[in-house]
Amino acid sequence: MHRRITGIAVAAAAALTLTACSGGSDSGSNGSAGDGSSDDGGNLRLGAVVDVSTWDPAEGSWGNEALFFQAVYDTLLRMNAEGEIEPGLAETWEWDDDRTTLTLDLRDGVTFSDGEELTAEVAAESVLAYRDGAAPNAGNLSDVDAVEAVDEDTIAITLSQPNPGLEAYLAQNAGVVGSPAATDPATTPIGSGPYVLDLEASIPGSRYELTAREDYWDESTQHYDSITINFYADATATQNALRDSQVDYSNLNSVSQLPDAEAAGYTAHHAPVNWKGFILSDREGTVNEALGDVKVRQAINYALDRDALLEAIESGHGEPTTQIFGVDTEAYDEDLEDRYPYDPEKAKELLAEAGYPDGVEIVQPKTSFTPASDYELVSGMLAESNITLVADEVGSTFIGDLLGGKWGAFQFGLNQEALAWQTYEQAVAPGAAWNVQHVTDPTVQELAERMRHGGEDADAAAQEMNEYLVEQAWFAPIYRVDGVIVTAPGTTATQKVGQAVPNLWDIVPE
Repeated sequence: MHRRITGIAVAAAAALTLTACSGGSDSGSNGSAGDGSSDDGGNLRLGAVVDVSTWDPAEGSWGNEALFFQAVYDTLLRMNAEGEIEPGLAETWEWDDDRTTLTLDLRDGVTFSDGEELTAEVAAESVLAYRDGAAPNAGNLSDVDAVEAVDEDTIAITLSQPNPGLEAYLAQNAGVVGSPAATDPATTPIGSGPYVLDLEASIPGSRYELTAREDYWDESTQHYDSITINFYADATATQNALRDSQVDYSNLNSVSQLPDAEAAGYTAHHAPVNWKGFILSDREGTVNEALGDVKVRQAINYALDRDALLEAIESGHGEPTTQIFGVDTEAYDEDLEDRYPYDPEKAKELLAEAGYPDGVEIVQPKTSFTPASDYELVSGMLAESNITLVADEVGSTFIGDLLGGKWGAFQFGLNQEALAWQTYEQAVAPGAAWNVQHVTDPTVQELAERMRHGGEDADAAAQEMNEYLVEQAWFAPIYRVDGVIVTAPGTTATQKVGQAVPNLWDIVPE
């Protein structure tokens, strides 16, 4: 049974990464008519602000890395730009009555680029490998008890308890399936996807060359003969690539780059994607004792002039907010938007009440991904409330350190999911990737159990959870921001709900 769920956004953490290399490619161009296996395109040059951390399906990330994986691999399910679940490697799927077993029927005749065949056994092993692997959001499958091959082309996924986000997760990296014969999937990906990575022509950490498969099962989504993915390690590299028209598509480090991109002839595409602000992760004061006090965390919220920061950093492309749940979710509460008006004096009072009359220091990572001017603007604003940011210049281990809980608070941006449950599993649940200290709160867990089972009570529980998180200041959101991608003449793209990058098949020749 093919069922569609409208409004589910891909739950992907916006993973930033650093590397010593950046690079561009001026070889090839996007043509209006190709002579290879694509519909109508020659070479597509993609600009990426995040490198692929690994090609291994069991270890990989999604979010900004989705384009890498969609080029080489297929997923069990797909999600279109509007957030609807559609067939992928599975043509049909159906839940049992208590929504603890999902049965998926796989399409026939799918092969990997090495000639191996897709079977139910291969798909089942892939899902289990992801559940048991080290992917940043492997916890999305923590409710999976078993995955079994029912017959040659059918798998059954059995859950220990209902999980409202499972179909969405199978449309991202939890649903990626690689060849069973792959010996080094981390560096040599072998998938059933539309393109094959040309290792000899690629420079890992800089440029990736991919060629179209002639025998791909879904030619309607294979728009180009070849794809070049150029990774730009910092905002300056991205800016230079846009000014020199080195790419046909790119997302941006910041909307401050938009004027230069438009001046170079690029077209901007806007869509609500994420919230930006602080993740105040150390709610038990393990790394920074001060952050264990709710009054300190509330003081940080009062210290932020959200309207001014939105205008200065994003040129007004967004909305100020104090909540991490998106406006279309069942958890959203308009009244919470004004919970922490800008008030430096109130911030100082709260710090004094918490035992810090002279203020607090917060060490946080500083990366080349974010323009230095943005960091200095936020830092200067917090200083007016006696909150001092101490920059910790980071290196190549940034993401591992971040997810490992090295810093008690840090600026970041996370997707605005369309389901409250996905936001919970992304950033709130004890095992969530972005609950980096893995804090467990009895109130949150009680509310999560009510959300899990659906219905009107689940909606009420989501609203109560949102209010609780705002009052306890688990986060200090600044604004919801429009995601901006740009395309060169001859190329267009459809932005995806709740994701930093579009689906690869939604980047097409004009």
